[in-house]
Amino acid sequence: MLEESVIYPPSGGYPLYLTAKRYWLPSFETNASDPAALTLLLLHATSFHKEIWMPTLDAIFALASSEDSPVKIREAWCLDCPNHGASGQMNATLLLQPEFFRNFSCERFAQAVHHFLSVGPDQGASVDFRKRNLVGIGHSLGGVAITMLQAIEPAFTFSSLVLIEPLLSPGGSHHLRRLREILVKGAYERRDVWPDREQAMVSLKRRDRTKIWDPRVLDNFVKYGIVEHPGARYPEGAYPGVTLACTREQEAAMYRDPDGATKAVETLKRICRTHPVHLILGGVADFVPARVHKAIIDLGPYASVTIIEDAGHLLVQEVPNRLGKGVFDALAMNVQLRSRL
Repeated sequence: MLEESVIYPPSGGYPLYLTAKRYWLPSFETNASDPAALTLLLLHATSFHKEIWMPTLDAIFALASSEDSPVKIREAWCLDCPNHGASGQMNATLLLQPEFFRNFSCERFAQAVHHFLSVGPDQGASVDFRKRNLVGIGHSLGGVAITMLQAIEPAFTFSSLVLIEPLLSPGGSHHLRRLREILVKGAYERRDVWPDREQAMVSLKRRDRTKIWDPRVLDNFVKYGIVEHPGARYPEGAYPGVTLACTREQEAAMYRDPDGATKAVETLKRICRTHPVHLILGGVADFVPARVHKAIIDLGPYASVTIIEDAGHLLVQEVPNRLGKGVFDALAMNVQLRSRL
């Protein structure tokens, strides 16, 4: 899998840095002249980063590159939420300002993505996303943001959405109140500094939540979700060496977002009536309550609903191969739906 990194400095009235990566296979380059070939746009969950998608993309790309695949992919783009990953590190000083400190939201992620699509990454030749066959794929926070994006003007046309464990609550935000409390508490209490990446890896392999992640995901988290601690610039030994790219305060801010779980509900209902929207949920209600899962399913109609058994909310982290198959199947179903029109 090939990759290309893009960095947007603040511009056009948008105050934050944005970082993104483009992924593709050499065999996909022949699809560049096909207007129906897909450009995937993937948005991550709270406390993660754009590279978390790499193992899932490996699975999707492997299936799409087979000789009998009905799915043609041109490339995939993964973005960091501005207070996460490489973006969070570049925006560290700005994120301490009152406008952003403990005051970020799902909607701000959606606005950042809209800015990214509007400007077009420029690496010698700009990409006009309005001419691409876009498919939006979002996990948890990313599922909410990709849905909110559909209501931001001037709108970008997506041919389909794939929502993976979206952190939505059609019945009202109070259904997720207890979950938010647990997540905020966890954000502040979990360890967030280590002497180096090697010791961070040892620590994460011992932690109940992270030791069950796919090893490739864990490797990428240590590589991209952990950054040099600001204090490491001081005399050696005075401060820890590495820390989380998404700080405790910024992670907790996302969980506290009062409208994140409900604001996109009406947009999703509208999109389900006009576009194929695919829903992928974990069979284990370890984060999102089962009653909320049911409310999300009932919100449809969806083009498909896939339940990945024996897996919970963190599908991207725990079962990227099975998730990749689920996403590919959704993309293949879109081809079948178009053929019937």
